[in-house]
Parts: sequence; structure tokens; C-alpha cells
Amino acid sequence: MKQFNPLIMGLVLGGLSLSVQAQEVQDPTHWVTDDLSTFVRSGPTDGYRIIGTLTAGEPVRALESSGNYTRVEDADGDRVWVLTSELQASPSDRVQLPALERRVAALSEELDGINGQWEQRVAGMTETLAVREARIAELESRNHELDGQVTEAQRRVRELQARLDTQEEDLLLRYFLYGGGVAGAGLLVGLIVPHLPRRRKKRDRWF
Repeated sequence: MKQFNPLIMGLVLGGLSLSVQAQEVQDPTHWVTDDLSTFVRSGPTDGYRIIGTLTAGEPVRALESSGNYTRVEDADGDRVWVLTSELQASPSDRVQLPALERRVAALSEELDGINGQWEQRVAGMTETLAVREARIAELESRNHELDGQVTEAQRRVRELQARLDTQEEDLLLRYFLYGGGVAGAGLLVGLIVPHLPRRRKKRDRWF
């Protein structure tokens, strides 16, 4: 807290006013408002001399209140009176700003970490997708190759079946010709044999 010369301040204000009854403050923790500076007095009225200032955003401990003034104790242990309207129950913006900046930095770092993880996941997904696409292309190529092999195998089966059918027909024809030849020869023999001359048997006589 900045100190002023008591004599000069006494000449400016022209004396002291009557004191008023003080009341205890329930919540002692307060902060000075974010004005550039706040004048403090030696008593709880405007008639008391100004004895210094409090820095904007400075934390103080409220001791008691009287009228429009509150008696506070600053960080140095000085006890002065300040307008109650220039105090606030929550930390000032100046006090909250560093904490907010740290919070923003922490959130930004966390966000960067999340972005990094997401980029890694996207990269992994992209790599996995590329691998899957390559695998699909490989399977499609293999499928096309197998289709060609199946078509070739079916063609060879048809060709072999045709050859077997031809061989079977040839074999049947040969059997038919062979059987016909045998039958013809038998018929011819049957026709010729009856017409061949027979030899007579000689009779033996005993005289």
C-alpha cells in the first residue's frame, strides 16, 4: 500500500468526521476492483483523511464494515478503510487472468495431444485402408486368374470328353465290323459245307 503524508492529506480534507458504528464481515476474503488504484482512509467516512491506495486486483481480508466503508487488511498487514463498492467477493480479472492463461495453455496442449492422436489414428486408418485395397486388388487378380484356369479346365474336359466319345464310337464300330465278319464267315461256311461231296465208306466183305 502506498503511503501519503498525513499532514498534507489533513489540510486537503479539513478535519475528521464523526465515527460510525462498525459491523463484522461474514466473508473476510475480498479483492480490490480492477480500477487503476483505490484510495484508502483512516476511518469509515469520507471525512477521514486519505492515507494511501490499494493496487487494483490486490487481495485483502475484510475485518468489519461501517456505512459505505469496509475495514480491510492488506498483504503487508496494514489495516485501512476502503469503500465497500470498490471491493468484490470474487478474484479480479487481473488475478484470474494468469490462471485463465495457464488453463488456456493446458487446454491447448491437451488439444494438440488430441489432434496428434487423431492424426495418428487417421494415418493408421489410411494405411489400413491402403493395405485392404491392395489385398482386395490382389484377391480380384487371383480370382480373375482362377476364372481363367477354370475356363481352360472346362475346355480341356470338353475336348477329352469329345475324344472319349470318338474313341467309343470307333471301338463300337470295330466291334460291329469284327462281329459282322465272324458272322459272315460262319454263314459262308454254312452255305458251302452242305454242297461238298461226301466220301462213301468201303464195306469189308469176308468170303
